[in-house]
Amino acid sequence: MTEVERFFRRLVSTLAASSPARLQGPLLLDDITGSILPYRTHRRALELDTVEDYEVVLLRLCAGEGDLVWTEPEDARKRFVAESRSNNPDLTALYAFENVYLSFRPEPLLWALAPDPRADYAPPAPPSEASQPEPEPRGPEVEDPVLVLGAAQLEMPPRPEESDPTLPDGMVEAAEPPRPSCLYCGGSLPSNRTVNFCPHCGQSQTQILCPECDSEVEPGWRHCVNCGAAVGEA
Repeated sequence: MTEVERFFRRLVSTLAASSPARLQGPLLLDDITGSILPYRTHRRALELDTVEDYEVVLLRLCAGEGDLVWTEPEDARKRFVAESRSNNPDLTALYAFENVYLSFRPEPLLWALAPDPRADYAPPAPPSEASQPEPEPRGPEVEDPVLVLGAAQLEMPPRPEESDPTLPDGMVEAAEPPRPSCLYCGGSLPSNRTVNFCPHCGQSQTQILCPECDSEVEPGWRHCVNCGAAVGEA
């Protein structure tokens, strides 16, 4: 296993244990070095002796070594490629861009999630021209299938530009849950306590009774089937 593959596998396993949904979305480079996989707490697992060694391996990953991740924006990726090929790379390039995002490629992500990937990651070889079928008409672009980690489904979080700018990076405003309503009149019910009777029409929320004969009626009935009395709107 190469140093870059070891770094990639450690990054994936750390996220899988703490925030598996983030495996399906772009990660800020600053978050990787600052909170997800900082050198000071992962240097032994990464088998790296110095901060400079850590930054060199990260630079190689961002430059596309091993085809393990996508790096955006493109001008940042090109800078990383140029520095990684240099005999004396300028490691400050990792911090020269305000927002750099890394996204996991699907095949190496599955490899890194395997129980014991002892062999180096080998990207699938492209098919030869002779074996390639004729291209078929394509419809609109669709997203790759959602990967599954164990029994938990990993959902794709919004792209950075879709996040609420008033919230911290990576956070999305949660949707407000629907409020309960009366089975009889449809009125809004309190959501923070047990409700046995509707505060609007007085009907029981466990059993609806006819106001004339006290026979049980079902939600949506306009008249009682026993006495014919009007019991409310559908």
